[in-house]
Amino acid sequence: MEKLMKIHLKVWRQANSKAQGKIVDYTLDSVSPDMSFLETIDMLNEILVRKGEEPIAFDHDCREGICGMCSMMINGQAHGPSRMTTTCQLHMRSFKNGDTIYVEPWRAKAFPIIKDLMVDRGAFDRVLHAGGYVSINTGSAPDANEIPIPKPIAEEAMNAAECIGCGACVATCKNASAMLFVSAKVSHLALLPQGQPESMIRVQKMVKQMEDEGFGNCTNTGACESECPKGIKILNITRMNQEFIKSMVFSEVSVV
Repeated sequence: MEKLMKIHLKVWRQANSKAQGKIVDYTLDSVSPDMSFLETIDMLNEILVRKGEEPIAFDHDCREGICGMCSMMINGQAHGPSRMTTTCQLHMRSFKNGDTIYVEPWRAKAFPIIKDLMVDRGAFDRVLHAGGYVSINTGSAPDANEIPIPKPIAEEAMNAAECIGCGACVATCKNASAMLFVSAKVSHLALLPQGQPESMIRVQKMVKQMEDEGFGNCTNTGACESECPKGIKILNITRMNQEFIKSMVFSEVSVV
């Protein structure tokens, strides 16, 4: 028979961006070790609703580690204690019976709180809109043997493209820098032929938008890489800096 856990949750509650927030204590007596962390919050919300209380607002969608919506700081770590794992993939067996768990939203000027554990990550959308795309007609998918991209480069581009835009890098960085996110989006296009025609103006536009949104500067502590659920490498930041310098030297157009 499965042994259930008793878990003490200290959850950040905040009615809206203007309201004063606070930590509220909750206790759950029948948590299954096989439940995901989001299912635990679901359980708590069901209890709150039955009591006539306001449920905890939090972001979620796919619950498969793909969409990047499940943004929570759990005991001070983005997405919780397990490496290469999103909050929706975190299971309660990662904790012990009787544990106290602090649950808070991302903390960053560019990610204002909407309610409780929900933050507005529209800044990421605006950065992508500034240049994270290609505008050429790429046509239909060619046969694999006809793709003129060396396998190591293709793999590196796809590794950068794995970024799900969850914002853990920003929440973890002491400066609330978005360099890892932006560099991943710049890198995967900069490495591919389809991204070359706009490569110089793209990096300038995206970096400018990142700065306009109020994200902090990178000081190379590496916290972003260590907390990234998809293992995006800070090598991408180096590549983005190289692309940016190249664009400032050789580009006929500048937006910075």
